[in-house]
Amino acid sequence: MRTLPVLALLLLTSVAYAEVDLPKQAETFEIDGQRAFVFAAPRPAEGKPWVWYAPTLKGVSLVQRKLYFEGFLRAGISIAGFDLGEVRGAPGSTAKFHAFYEEMVRRGWSSKPILLGQSRGGLMLLAWAMRHPEQTRAFVGIYPVCNLNSWPMKNVPVVLADYNLPEDEFRDRIAEFNPVDNLNELQKHKVPMFIVHGDSDAVVPYEENTGLLKERYESGGGPITVKLIPGEGHNYSQEFFECRELLEFVLRQAATRDQKP
Repeated sequence: MRTLPVLALLLLTSVAYAEVDLPKQAETFEIDGQRAFVFAAPRPAEGKPWVWYAPTLKGVSLVQRKLYFEGFLRAGISIAGFDLGEVRGAPGSTAKFHAFYEEMVRRGWSSKPILLGQSRGGLMLLAWAMRHPEQTRAFVGIYPVCNLNSWPMKNVPVVLADYNLPEDEFRDRIAEFNPVDNLNELQKHKVPMFIVHGDSDAVVPYEENTGLLKERYESGGGPITVKLIPGEGHNYSQEFFECRELLEFVLRQAATRDQKP
């Protein structure tokens, strides 16, 4: 898969599309009573690439992050999300996410979205990706939850509500559902990953999440890059939301030549 040089992509973003008016509001539609949000790029790039962002809770909060919002849209990359509320990667909620994916493809967007999971959104999207690796262009994480045994178990009732299982059965079967225990197909498909995480994150600890994912993914030949930020925790600093490497990674993935629906 050939990609454009990063410099060319950034020039494309800053110059060629500088005059384009970006959408101020999302297009919305519903699937089985749940709302989907799409910020469509005014001039879609070849293949109509899109970033699938989670968590989407009554809107796509990524639009508040100017570097990413403007950078993606000006490069022809649309941004979308689907609001399922507080889900934790269960097969049932993942199937609902897949219905959203299928609707996006039906509407003409790429059949291989770039997944961008922030915090608990990482778990939502990794759960979808591990079940649909052939339809995943790439995974991007901002201090993402990757491990069901970590942050999710601080609120067991919410987890059990998503999985619709008694606690004993869920704990017995947790490896069946846990993204860090189900990386084989993503490794086989060489799905690229880029994650930015702080080494002082007390909410979603690095070692239990991104660190473990990196170790296991690399051991099976999976391509993954991690930018570890010294002294940063689970916060809204520019280290996470003005990360040039993250922007460049997304632009490179969107420019690959297998993006046609």
